[in-house]
Amino acid sequence: MLPVPLNVRSCGCWMKELAKVDKRFSVYFAAVALLQVARRISGNGFRGELMDIVATVLGRNTNNCSSVLFTVRKNELNASELVELLQKSTVEHLTTYRHVTARDFGSVVTIVTTNFEAMYAYKRGYYQRCLQLSTQNVHTLLYARVMSSVPIFFDFIQLLDDDIVSLTALMLMVNPQCRPHPYYTYISQLTLSLYLMTQCQLKLHHSVTSLAMTLQCIKLAQFRHPRERILDQLTLKLIERIVYRTVSR
Repeated sequence: MLPVPLNVRSCGCWMKELAKVDKRFSVYFAAVALLQVARRISGNGFRGELMDIVATVLGRNTNNCSSVLFTVRKNELNASELVELLQKSTVEHLTTYRHVTARDFGSVVTIVTTNFEAMYAYKRGYYQRCLQLSTQNVHTLLYARVMSSVPIFFDFIQLLDDDIVSLTALMLMVNPQCRPHPYYTYISQLTLSLYLMTQCQLKLHHSVTSLAMTLQCIKLAQFRHPRERILDQLTLKLIERIVYRTVSR
């Protein structure tokens, strides 16, 4: 969650202060800030202040920032293309954050580093790439004792597909008290990877045998997640029913 409204001054202060605590935090902040800019462009169109925020987040001397600003100032991108570019940069930042976190804490928690890349691949329709990454992640996480989670709230929803967004929104509408609790605004990396793997198998018309094996992984994941992890359980139940419906045809 970011301070509202995010502006150039507040962005610069947060980047500076977070870097003093831990550079990982400033990388994560940069990713979420870029997502907020992307969302604001989607809703209200491009404004110069938003590019100033991007420049503050990425640093005016970085190649990434230069390419974004150059293409916008030369009118080479429309709003949707700019949003896509910002989302891609966000995924790169989040992947960097995962790599550093895995390096620092990999001895105590199992962290896969490509879950955001897989999310972006699925969103862009690169199903084979998403399937490859997600399958690897499932194999890594299925028997992990402790694993990391993925936020499903606020600006992050633009990286997700409609089914998970709708499921999360329905849960929060039915029980608004869920909103402040982390169990209801995060899903585990295993749940997300199984969701993406299943959806990609369906998109790519995999065999019933392949889906049956995925179903066994889903059942194991359901057992591994405690009942209070409601969003995990709902997401796993959703893909379980989708697989059952497909296999029984």
